[in-house]
Amino acid sequence: MSAAAGRKVTALRGAAITVAEAADEFLSTHRVSNPNTHRAYASAIDRTITAIGGRDRQLADVADAEIGDALAALWGECSPATWNRNRAAVASWLTWCTAKKKWVAPSVPAEAERRREHVDHTKAVGKTKLERLLSRRDIPLRDKTLYRMLYETAARAAEILSLNVEDLDLENRRAPLTAKGGDVEWVYWESGTARLLPRLLRLPDGHPHGPVRTQGPLFLADRKPVPARRPAPEHICPHTGRPRLGYDRVRVLMEQQIGLDPHQLRHSAATHLGEQKVPLQLIMAKTRHKNPRTAMRYTQPGGEAVAEITGILAPPRRDH
Repeated sequence: MSAAAGRKVTALRGAAITVAEAADEFLSTHRVSNPNTHRAYASAIDRTITAIGGRDRQLADVADAEIGDALAALWGECSPATWNRNRAAVASWLTWCTAKKKWVAPSVPAEAERRREHVDHTKAVGKTKLERLLSRRDIPLRDKTLYRMLYETAARAAEILSLNVEDLDLENRRAPLTAKGGDVEWVYWESGTARLLPRLLRLPDGHPHGPVRTQGPLFLADRKPVPARRPAPEHICPHTGRPRLGYDRVRVLMEQQIGLDPHQLRHSAATHLGEQKVPLQLIMAKTRHKNPRTAMRYTQPGGEAVAEITGILAPPRRDH
């Protein structure tokens, strides 16, 4: 066998591929082209690479047990959802290496299996409790604005995170979204969001007298991206150089700060409208659901409403 042929066989087996090279090639594929997915996968894979000894290690030299140990050290004490999300990112990368590229690569060991997520079927949060959570002073301005906006618009988190500053119609408290098929739909917010947005747009963050951001992503990540993970220009703020805030980061922050999932704010908004006897057609217009059956799942009365109507069943009061 010639030297060139030998090098080719070695490369195919992955013996000459470092974990960093394998990660970079995987992260440049179409399957992780979505900016939010790319950011989440890159974070999980980069942290795993650091935990197994660094970017210069040969992919073929990494053992399955090392991957399992790294996952356990990084996310073993986290919630099932966080564990499953990061485990899936690493598993997807390693499976791609072996199945698509035919490289010798480790796999996620059997003991590092997916964990059962405890689904909460009562996702709506009572209005009093939710207002208390959204009004907490220890939550940073960006996050407080995002949570309030998610609730008041009853929009999907990915939709609100996709908004740019230039999309905002601050005077009319609304912003356009592009729906499936290219139709433009509007989301509307109320006074809570309206009070916070002007502060969010000030530079530096929240400065009462600073210059105002006029374009770029509305909600920004905390740090500038590293060159190897820099997203497309439309996802970078021209004023700060920081990228658009990602959905996975929002999930982590919201769980830490108020113990909720982003979807619960949308679900709670629809439920609270239903409890106030708002017709289903108007709730569908607010949430932009097309199917009444789908919308009805989000408008089941919550505990506070049930407790209130229970008073109707009380025995009549006796006059003394």
